[in-house]
Amino acid sequence: MDCSDLARIWNAVYRNLQYELGSPIVNSWISPLVVDKFYSGVLYIRAPSMFLRDWVVNNYQDTILRFCQKECKEIKSLEIFVSLLKTNMVEAQEKSDERVSLPMAKSEDLLKKTEDVIGVPLDPKFTFENFVVGKPNEFAYAVALRIAESEVVAFNPLFLYGAVGLGKTHLMHAIAWNIKTRSPKRNVAYMSAEKFMYHFIKSVRYKDTMAFKEQFRAVDVLMIDDIQFICGKDATQEEFFHTFNTLVDNNHQVVVSADKSPSDLNAMEERLKSRLGWGLVADIHPTNYELRLGILQSKASACAIKIPGKVLEFVAHKITTNIRELEGALNRIVANAVFVGNEITVESARDVLSDLLRTSNRKMTVEDIQKKVAAHYSIKLGDMSSPRRARQVSLPRQVAMYLAKKFTSMSLPEIGRSFGGRDHTTVLHAVKKIEEGMKEGSNLAEDIKLLSDILTM
Repeated sequence: MDCSDLARIWNAVYRNLQYELGSPIVNSWISPLVVDKFYSGVLYIRAPSMFLRDWVVNNYQDTILRFCQKECKEIKSLEIFVSLLKTNMVEAQEKSDERVSLPMAKSEDLLKKTEDVIGVPLDPKFTFENFVVGKPNEFAYAVALRIAESEVVAFNPLFLYGAVGLGKTHLMHAIAWNIKTRSPKRNVAYMSAEKFMYHFIKSVRYKDTMAFKEQFRAVDVLMIDDIQFICGKDATQEEFFHTFNTLVDNNHQVVVSADKSPSDLNAMEERLKSRLGWGLVADIHPTNYELRLGILQSKASACAIKIPGKVLEFVAHKITTNIRELEGALNRIVANAVFVGNEITVESARDVLSDLLRTSNRKMTVEDIQKKVAAHYSIKLGDMSSPRRARQVSLPRQVAMYLAKKFTSMSLPEIGRSFGGRDHTTVLHAVKKIEEGMKEGSNLAEDIKLLSDILTM
């Protein structure tokens, strides 16, 4: 069938999804999706938020693709991505059981205007208005707002640091949104340190480093998230050092975030550590109960269903690790109520969050795991992050990665960074390697059980 009529295809897909998944699910998760375009066998679909996009990809993408291919066999795959664009609604016939709306994206010209050339798209929910302020983060919030609203460079650079999931990325996005809104002509580039390194390596590979330098040094505001990722990457550090100096010398704003203070960034060049500490360093402290409850109340107010205050208080008391996990817990509770139909009570919340509550009660860190595993295998703690590949070091490292995946809420990339900046594929390989080794009936299974018992005592 012809794939040019996207409205017809999506109307048919929408009806099939309503029949298979039910109207409540479709209204909650499918209706916000925006059909963008069809190109080279890929149907591009926009989602209004990272949470909705991830939920659809994890739960409904295969079903959506199946119905899309039923209407047009040329559709080989779906690309669902977060978009900042507003949408126009092309209304279908308003019949009782056939009334369907097809979201259609605006023109590509608007897309080019709203996305940075070298930066990554900003999350529309990460604004100052949506940031819940409490004692642990009030200083970081105040200086971030000052940077965003100041007509002149107040502090350069602004260095935000704190543990995973405490709001650094939210504040970075909020600064960028605020500047873009107040001064649309200013060139704001936000990206992760990995993205910066990717651009640099690409420029070296294609022998186009001059274009890279010109592009990055022409921005008015450069924002680099998780700068600790370039620790140990000498060439990337060198280029960032010169880019940083050029921007600061020309009075262009630089904002950087990391999981540690500049002085604690191991494997970072001393001169770069010094530059990063030049301006203003703001620490985001771990959340307290009041802040966690405030965040949950803010999120709950935006939910379509009512969540009892006792449940929010229970979650705020029990999930103490970070904001990301706190929001994830709330999402689980809501999803369980919507999809399963369970009443939201403290008891049902306890059942839904049983694994998170066990992890939270242990308060285990990757460093705890590394120390126990290193002691068990009689290796140095530093070997966990070293480049050594000898089996007497690599096996304990893989065991530690496996246990970190099992006992912490950290993502694979976050775990990899805790092991000397390794990427997520290395961690995934380690986890599979250990799982396979345990099935073979070797001593590895006994080691894992012993270490697990030690860590959870």
